[in-house]
Amino acid sequence: MRARLARREDLGLTPAEFSVLARLSTPAKIQSFVDAVPANFEIGGQTCLPVREVLRQRRAHCIEGAMLAACALWVHGEPPLLMDLQAERDYDHVVALFRRGSCWGAISKTNPPLLRWRDPVYRTLRELAMSYLHEYANDRSQKTLRTYSRPFDLRGFDPKLWVTGRKNCWEVGEAVDEIRHYRLVTKKQARTLRLRDTMERKAGALLQHRPPRKR
Repeated sequence: MRARLARREDLGLTPAEFSVLARLSTPAKIQSFVDAVPANFEIGGQTCLPVREVLRQRRAHCIEGAMLAACALWVHGEPPLLMDLQAERDYDHVVALFRRGSCWGAISKTNPPLLRWRDPVYRTLRELAMSYLHEYANDRSQKTLRTYSRPFDLRGFDPKLWVTGRKNCWEVGEAVDEIRHYRLVTKKQARTLRLRDTMERKAGALLQHRPPRKR
């Protein structure tokens, strides 16, 4: 379904579910909502929750938050686009894309403070992806971001899979991972990237949502 604007009937959402997305009328409002959703620590196993399940379970990690954000953008007449950031020796990250004029911005769900919202000031997707390079690091303080994807349009998938599905929508994650990616740094440059310093490690250790205590 390549409709410019997603109606409630198109998405299959209930009036109450749709009203949540309808209230998120700007990317900034979407980001604030996504930030407030508790982090999904995947207790009990890995997940890739569709939008309805994120709203019902009140939890999300990066791709789950990105799909919800993309869906909200679509409700307001903007294409539901994702971008995949791939890393070495680290987890990948997925953001929702939006444009203002000729510039790109990103809505991002992450528990630490660094890989978050990006204002729509980036002239190219490469510029936008590069803005994440310095902060994208693993537990050994190595900067790990290596590639970024072209925009992935979720309108290529049936909303019954990624919006109102009752099961994990692994197909979306696999498809985003398989589309064309572009290299950000050469192998030589990657070898010379400086480790994060002590202050950067402290900043990266901050969390918005605390994991549940182990029983």
